[in-house]
Amino acid sequence: MVEKDVRSKIIDLLINKAAVKQDVADYSEEILGQFKEAIQTEIAAFRKEVNDNRIRLKFDNKGSHEFIAYIGSDVLVFQLHRNIFRLQDDDPLWETDYLKENGANGYFGMINIYNFLAESYEKNRFNDAGYLIGRVFMNHEKNCMVEGKGDLGDLFKDLENSKMTPDLIRDIVQSAIAFAVGFDLITPPYDLVQEVTVMQVQEVSSDLQIATGKRLGFKFSKEGGDIF
Repeated sequence: MVEKDVRSKIIDLLINKAAVKQDVADYSEEILGQFKEAIQTEIAAFRKEVNDNRIRLKFDNKGSHEFIAYIGSDVLVFQLHRNIFRLQDDDPLWETDYLKENGANGYFGMINIYNFLAESYEKNRFNDAGYLIGRVFMNHEKNCMVEGKGDLGDLFKDLENSKMTPDLIRDIVQSAIAFAVGFDLITPPYDLVQEVTVMQVQEVSSDLQIATGKRLGFKFSKEGGDIF
């Protein structure tokens, strides 16, 4: 009898939870495709207005789970995570009627948006640092929210009332581009970079095995991550 009860619980989980997760996974891949279309539309619009061949404006499709957009001196990487996530138990959203009425609404597909320097990708500088500037969450009801920097973290918080529409996707893409382009290299304090070793200077000169970050504006050594 106990064995039958356990089996029934497993079957219930497969029918409900596993099916919901698969629905979210399938839908999330569809949404990433819409993000691809939206960012290509933006790049095409920029090309009509920006008459400077030095300014990077290109799109690079990396498959069903990733694409890259070069915008000026920046790269935006959109990656769809292959797993489905449940909100943490202490997340305030569990106290909302939307999640209380249906716990399945708390399972999400997730698109991460990363920002790197364009040269980091063009020169294959694998040690260069980038930043996660946004995370797009979407559930089985096609509701969504965004965590992130700048407008990405301010404009797209209303999970219950936000549907993943083409207009919303365009707004998210534009907000990500605006944040990346406006996010400049920052000069580090002089006292932090005044002392260097011969090896560190040689590494900078050869442009090998060094890491650059947008926020930092200076180099790290390969060994130990020492600032110089």
